[in-house]
Amino acid sequence: MARIVKSGPGWRIGWDADAEVFKGLVGTDDWALELTEAELNDFCRLLNQLVETVAQIAPELMDEETIVCEAESDRLWLEVEGYPHAYRLHLILLTGRRGEGYWSAAAVPELTQAIQSFQVF
Repeated sequence: MARIVKSGPGWRIGWDADAEVFKGLVGTDDWALELTEAELNDFCRLLNQLVETVAQIAPELMDEETIVCEAESDRLWLEVEGYPHAYRLHLILLTGRRGEGYWSAAAVPELTQAIQSFQVF
């Protein structure tokens, strides 16, 4: 299987099936973290959960209200913060080499859309 990298303004995600340990990649134009297959699976699953949670909460909020939602596995922690239509994403790796990253509210919709079509693992 070939190496796949998808990217857009302020985000990127990648997969290399031939890599021994770190098959996944997430990042922005300024930083990147290599992830194990399990970490990348968790990242995609938890981000989808957060997107669904925000969509469910949105109708209950007034226009000026912001939200903060978290989701975590034993490998990583994700948080969205902002308005239902525009929120930042924060990632912390909880095990091994550890790491931390952020995506801007402008980048999150495209990143989320990319992981929907990123079913190579």
